[in-house]
Amino acid sequence: MKLSYLLGALLLGAAQLASAAIYTYIDASGARAFTDQPPQQQAAKRLDLAPANQVPSTPVINPPPVYQEPLEARPVQYQLLRILLPEPNATIRANERTLIVTVYSEPKLLEGHHYRLLLDGNTIGEPTRSPVFPLKELERGRHLVAVEIINAQGAVLERTPAQPFHLRQTTLNDRRRVNPCSTDDYGRRPECPLKDQPKK
Repeated sequence: MKLSYLLGALLLGAAQLASAAIYTYIDASGARAFTDQPPQQQAAKRLDLAPANQVPSTPVINPPPVYQEPLEARPVQYQLLRILLPEPNATIRANERTLIVTVYSEPKLLEGHHYRLLLDGNTIGEPTRSPVFPLKELERGRHLVAVEIINAQGAVLERTPAQPFHLRQTTLNDRRRVNPCSTDDYGRRPECPLKDQPKK
């Protein structure tokens, strides 16, 4: 059993070391032994082993491509997207019916992405990389504003909640309250019409 095991191990080693020499001899107990070093005391015979079969590796000219998910298909996580102005539930006096909306995102807007503004659920203007949106010809009253981040295909990546604000215009009553009408003001100031002039 020992002989068979040793022979098999040596043969395997010979397959890996084609240039190594293997010797066999009869030891003192009468059993055949194998070694890679010629013994000094016993007469040994060198075994000529055929070289191990080796299959040359085929060079890969064009390795198969590694699948990578397209960049636009990967979820992009913006840690923060918020409307800076107007503040939630702010009351804004704008006689010219104009307003500036500003937004902030963290990280900054990534390549290929744009901001899109929504007012009362409707898209306003074209998507832009600017975080500043000028609004014109606003109606008086309550409005809802929201901002989205979209990719090149128009898919929404992030969106703020709809944020309310109130637009007011200074009325004639507001002007009269701030600067009451004097006798000489009636008929001269729009907020002081002649019909409202007190009777003498």
